Formats: sequence, C-alpha cells, structure tokens
Amino acid sequence: MNERKVWFLKISDENGASGIGEVAPIERLSPDVIENIPEELEKIKVKLQQIDPPTTDEEIWKTVKSVVSREFPSIRFGLEIAFFDLMNGGSKKIFVNNLSTVKIQINGLVWMGDKDFMKDQISEKLDQGFTCIKLKIGSLNFDTELDIIKQLRKVSEQLIIRLDANGSFQTNEVLMKLKHLSKFNIHSIEQPILPMQPEAMEIVCKKSEIPIALDEELIWIRGERERLQLLQELKPHYLVLKPTLHGGFSTVKNWIDLAGIQGIDWWVTSYLESNIGLNAIAQFASLYENEEHHGLGTGNLYSNNIISPIQVEQGVFKYAESTTWGDVGL
Repeated sequence: MNERKVWFLKISDENGASGIGEVAPIERLSPDVIENIPEELEKIKVKLQQIDPPTTDEEIWKTVKSVVSREFPSIRFGLEIAFFDLMNGGSKKIFVNNLSTVKIQINGLVWMGDKDFMKDQISEKLDQGFTCIKLKIGSLNFDTELDIIKQLRKVSEQLIIRLDANGSFQTNEVLMKLKHLSKFNIHSIEQPILPMQPEAMEIVCKKSEIPIALDEELIWIRGERERLQLLQELKPHYLVLKPTLHGGFSTVKNWIDLAGIQGIDWWVTSYLESNIGLNAIAQFASLYENEEHHGLGTGNLYSNNIISPIQVEQGVFKYAESTTWGDVGL
C-alpha cells in the first residue's frame, strides 16, 4: 500500500463558519462500496442543504443517521467530524477545549514483514520509548514469529506485548498456537481467527490462555441488540474500536457502554486516517478514563500528511503547543 485515498468534507453555515471531516475507507477492508462514495456524497450534499446545522452531540448523531445510509460507515464518521468541528468553531477542537491537555498512552505498531524488518521496527519502537508493543503476526513461519516474540520478551518482563493475527489462524490450530504464545506473557491477541465463525470464536474466547480482543468481528454488527448478543455469547476480553469502520462515534460509544455492562475492556484505534481523522479519534478517546493503550500512532506513516500539532513522544500521543494546523486545501 503506497498511497491512501480519502475524501475531505467541508460543512459551512450561513455565517461562513466551517468544519472539516474525513471519509477514509480502505479497499477490501471497509464495509463501504468505495466506488459509490462520490455519488453518495452528492446525494448527501443535497439533503444537507435542506436542513439547519445540528448544535448538540445528540442532534449531530441523529442528523448523520438520517442523511447517511449505514452502508457507508466511513461517510457517517466523516460527517460527524465535520459537524463537531463546525459546532466548535472550526478549530479542529472536536470534543475538548484545550488541545494541549490531550495526552494518551499508545502502542507502538510493528507491521508484518520478514524477520529482519520486524526486528528493526521493534528496535525503533523501543528506542522511541514505547512501553506497549503491538505485533502484526501471521505472515511468517510460526516458529519464526515465536522466536521474534521470545526475543522481545527478553527486553523486559514489564513490557506490554500485544499481538494482532488479523484472522490468520485456522480453527483447527488456533488453540495450539495460542498455548505456545502464552509462554511469553502476552497482554492480548486480536482476532486470532476469521470473523463470522461465532461458535468457533466462542470456544476460542473461553479456552484461550491469552485474552482475546475482537476487531473485525465487530464490523458487520449493526444494531444494539445484535451487539449485546455478540458480547454475551462470545464473552471476549477486549474490544478494538475503529470509528471509521463502525460508522462514527455514536456507534463506538454504544459499543463502549455495552462493553461496560459486560465487564469488557476496550481501546480505540485509528484506521490509517490523515491527521484530520486521527485528531478527532484521539479527542474522543480522551473523554474516557481508560488505562489501556490506544492505537493512534499511524499518522507518521505519511509523507504528505496535513500539518498539525499532533506528535508522538515516548509512546504518548499529545499536541505540540508551538505547531498549528496547516491548510486542508478546501
């Protein structure tokens, strides 16, 4: 993946104030039918010209759901951001009044690749001061990945190690692999098997010696009743929540509320958005007292990201007081 296509939305009111949002699906991974997004945005534009801008959180969520089909979760997310930005003066202050107060612990993400590539990334993340390392696994020989994790654990017993299998384990081997991985004091593993295998996932969540985090499993669950049923039946240990995939913060908030009822922990993760989307997700995460490390370190992957006060230092996501926002070009 060498480039990232996104749509930026600009919402303006009759006084000339404006807010910016981001629509950022990924081909073959997002629920959206991406080739239909431009046409859908034109339809939404017509609908929005006939209504007054919402002025409260609840009005925003109600308006977004009324004008955007749930078949386009990334548009719902982008429109939410634009409305929140507009409501708060267009200064990229989505949920908080002082950007400098946002300081969030995040994991250092190590992408899949050959052994040397992964080891180089691990060394880089440790040098940068991350205390929580998340490894994408499933692309290499399993023994090779065990060796990488073994070496990482030797760095420190206090280091938090997360794994993300992206559904790469077969159902007939998953418990055996999880047993081997459990030797290294793993914090959690995301989506060890492919989603939409509820009977198998229920067994994995029950018998795994490593806490299970659901990610892709959550994407296609659209209603509150279905969400609660999934949590009650599978009983995962963690949820990994991505606003772009779930259709915005209202849905993520519902997942968080239901998880709290069931005693399930969670964290929020970006989805390779630009700094526009990343900024909004970080501010949403800061609304909650949550000791888990969030996944908000993807913004530095881009060579042409929008200039912003966002920075990551010593494994902490925060805002630099000396940097202002650059022009989005709208």
